[in-house]
Amino acid sequence: MKILVINGPNLNFLGIREKEVYGTKDYDYLLQMIAEKGQKEDCTIEVFQSNHEGAIIDRIQDAYFDGTEGIVINPGAYTHYSYAIHDALASITVPKVEIHISNIMEREDFRKVSVTAPACDKQIYGQGLEGYLAAIDFLLGKKF
Repeated sequence: MKILVINGPNLNFLGIREKEVYGTKDYDYLLQMIAEKGQKEDCTIEVFQSNHEGAIIDRIQDAYFDGTEGIVINPGAYTHYSYAIHDALASITVPKVEIHISNIMEREDFRKVSVTAPACDKQIYGQGLEGYLAAIDFLLGKKF
């Protein structure tokens, strides 16, 4: 299976920003964790990160053509207001999982609303970086 993991704004600053919310593990740690999961499950996992909304939309649209079979997306702050990312996700029919490291339901009110989740098959939040692995398992049809 070919899986695309998309990380939005500020995810590249893991381990730097708000450690009390997002933890102390850095972005390279997340990349390694995902790579190891791909090896273990014998699937191809590409990770893409951008702080730019248009680049994220372009990558989602490219997934339509490149054989991607499932998407894990952490849209970051775009979760709460990017109808453009919602529309891009809704445009492709592969399974999609929205992931959030923190428990967005226990944070500020604006974080409790996701405009992108309705375009996804599942939303996972509050499981830390392990949530990415749970999202991959979901795409692989495994229980988590």
